[in-house]
Amino acid sequence: MKRSDIYIVLFLTIILTPFIVSETLYDYYDRFYSGYPFLTSFIKFAILATTGELIGLRIKTGRYTAPGFGILPRAFVWGILGITIQAAFIIFARGVPILLEFAGLKGSVDAIEGSFNAGKLGVAFSISFLLNIFYAPVLMTVHKITDSHIEMTGGTMQGFFSRIKVSQILKQIDWDTHFGFVLKKTIIFFWIPAQTLNFLMPEQFRVLIAAVYGIILGVILAFAAVSKADV
Repeated sequence: MKRSDIYIVLFLTIILTPFIVSETLYDYYDRFYSGYPFLTSFIKFAILATTGELIGLRIKTGRYTAPGFGILPRAFVWGILGITIQAAFIIFARGVPILLEFAGLKGSVDAIEGSFNAGKLGVAFSISFLLNIFYAPVLMTVHKITDSHIEMTGGTMQGFFSRIKVSQILKQIDWDTHFGFVLKKTIIFFWIPAQTLNFLMPEQFRVLIAAVYGIILGVILAFAAVSKADV
């Protein structure tokens, strides 16, 4: 393990541990989230999801940085995506139980707000399933486009705010990997089960947990890229 690896472990420990061991910090986080939910989401994803990308880069290249990688624009993009994720969580977490009620599954709204039981698990799965079927593919494709744009413009903030050549980037995407693995396999085998567990948690922790999931997914994608390169 290199010194930089130790720094990353310490960094994540310092960020995440206080929420578990300190009731005071938990209360502060709860109040801050209640007052500024979208700002909180921006900060969490900008830090944690970007850290996941750095870990993925470390797995693929042996380093946490690379010319043109663009840590700042990637963090900015993740922050913006974090805001959309917060919005999507609100829409699906509150809308799907109502949809289930209309479909004849009475008690769905109360189930997701109540204690754990089979009904709550079923509603949480339904929220996760519909979220990942309708929203996640758009999120992942937009993220792929912005990643490519950052690389094409040298990884600078000035370059990031230049015109995004969407049609050109879409033609260059490896769709076998993006659809066959990122969209199809990670959604089915990772995101739907992971977000089902997430929607069983209190609302104020869902986006934080989703950002932590981003770290895990960054590692999974990095290992997949390495395995593909070795074939």
